[in-house]
Amino acid sequence: MSTAGAAPARVIGVDAARGLALIGMFVAHVAPMVEDPTTMALIGIADERPRLLFALTAGIGLGFISGGTRPIAEAGERGILRRQIAIRAVILIAMGLLIAATLHPLVFIILDVYGIAFLLMLPLLFLPPRAGLAVGIVLLAITPALAEIASRTPFVAETRQGAFRIPIDWVVSGAYPVIVWVPVMLIGLALARLDLAARTTVFAAGLIGAAAACIMLPLSTLPPRPEMVADAAWSVPLRASLETLGNTGVAVAVVAVLLVLTGLAAPGVRRASIAVTSPVAAMGSMPLSVYTLHLVVIALAVRVDPATGVVTDDSWPLLIGLIVGSMLFAWLWRRFIGRGPLETLLRWASGRSRHRADRTAIGEA
Repeated sequence: MSTAGAAPARVIGVDAARGLALIGMFVAHVAPMVEDPTTMALIGIADERPRLLFALTAGIGLGFISGGTRPIAEAGERGILRRQIAIRAVILIAMGLLIAATLHPLVFIILDVYGIAFLLMLPLLFLPPRAGLAVGIVLLAITPALAEIASRTPFVAETRQGAFRIPIDWVVSGAYPVIVWVPVMLIGLALARLDLAARTTVFAAGLIGAAAACIMLPLSTLPPRPEMVADAAWSVPLRASLETLGNTGVAVAVVAVLLVLTGLAAPGVRRASIAVTSPVAAMGSMPLSVYTLHLVVIALAVRVDPATGVVTDDSWPLLIGLIVGSMLFAWLWRRFIGRGPLETLLRWASGRSRHRADRTAIGEA
């Protein structure tokens, strides 16, 4: 068996970033509407950035399990890994569809789209890192606009009314279209290949990500030029691409900052950062378990608001309970048991626990 593809130990900064993404999803899912514009603006931060951060860390996880900076070289080993990823992807798709059909939570579910995105990533898994980074960035500049345009076409609107609603939502019209997720995952994969333990890689990624956010997000909010006002078919898709590029830049910068604080900073800062982020990192080490459990909780919390008569699950106590409860559950489970419960089952079902020892697998990373 080749040792070149041996996966590294868990990277705390990546786990913490994934944990932050989960918390952002909780906020997006159950934070109530408020009248204060400043508070609403803060809540709005959780609208798209957490899911893009989640996709970025998913790509990084793919990079880790396929060998990191020393990707698996043997064709047989690559085939085994792709089969394991494919099995996990199919299980995630089935889980997403089952939860939607049985629990009916009032949120968009990422698990099935997550699985589709992993299947699409299989042929891209061993692209050279610079090529993967370039392809990811170019696609990310195009695909959000394409998804926006496609979702407004009569064909997609009609298709969503029939039996192909779920597949069409997977691809272009859902909250998590894979034509947007795959480029973000490809960027994460490339970053893992370029070595997230290296100061040069981390600092360059952080600076470029911050620059992209500072440039693209303001551009996405500028009033359209007069000629574009008359043709919203172009202005809205352009804004979608600019905003997605900027928000992906935010995600890259967040990962870079957490990698610096928990891995590259001075020893005292590093120890303090690891201690402070440990509950969030624990959540990020078992995202499948935490995410699935939160879907169960919010499905049970669905109620009719007596004041408005609207069916809702929004609640400040629920949001606080989800965040604190998830941190406590994940920290205790990781401290006394280890790998997350659903991560353990997914690892066993795909055959990975019987083939290669690693601590950074899909559903686990």
